Parts: sequence; structure tokens; C-alpha cells
Amino acid sequence: HVQLVESGGGSVQAGGSLRLSCTASGSTGAMGWFRRTAGEEREGVAFINTGGGRTYYSDSVKGRFTISEDNTKNTVHLQMTSLKSEDSAEYYCAASTSGHYCAGLLRASSVRLWGQGTQVTVS
Repeated sequence: HVQLVESGGGSVQAGGSLRLSCTASGSTGAMGWFRRTAGEEREGVAFINTGGGRTYYSDSVKGRFTISEDNTKNTVHLQMTSLKSEDSAEYYCAASTSGHYCAGLLRASSVRLWGQGTQVTVS
């Protein structure tokens, strides 16, 4: 069965950049990231419909984060720039099943695969 493996994350100063990557062991539909901080609701951040589809961003990251796909490797990347302290969170890669795509930010109820999570800290 398909699994997601995340990499990247870490600590950076405000204004800096980080890149997250997520590799699926098989085909997926939409892929992207949610994030969550302690005591807060999970927030959808950025998603892409795999196979050259559209991208979607939350208002809080639009213009600063870019999601892209390397479909030869079943991998998506999230390039995060101009990072702010409020971007600090645990980031979770998420995906819907193959053939199921999103028409906006992926809803948590549509997620069928989750990554292990990676911490991003902006100071």
C-alpha cells in the first residue's frame, strides 16, 4: 500500500527559506501539506494535483510558498521563502488516492495518506 515519506524542515531565522519534500511509494491524486501548532486547528497550506495539475495555497502562504512536482519520482516539494515566526509548526504531507483530485485546498476528510510530519521552526 502507498506510503508517504517526508524530508526537509528544520530551524531558520525569520526571512529565511526551507524546502520540504514528500515522496509517495505509488500513485496519488492530490498531494500537499497541512500544518498544525499546539492548541491550533490543522491548516491546509498548499496542494497540487499530481500529473501536471493546478496548485492551491492558503492565503497565509500565498506568494511566499511554492509547491512543485517531480512526477518521475512521485515527489512533491514545498519551497518556503520569507518565513515568519507564525509559519512555525509541524508540517504533515498528505495525499488523496490516485484519481481523486482537489478543486481547492484539500480537505482533511479527503486525505487518505499522511506523512510522518516534520518540524519547521522560525525564530
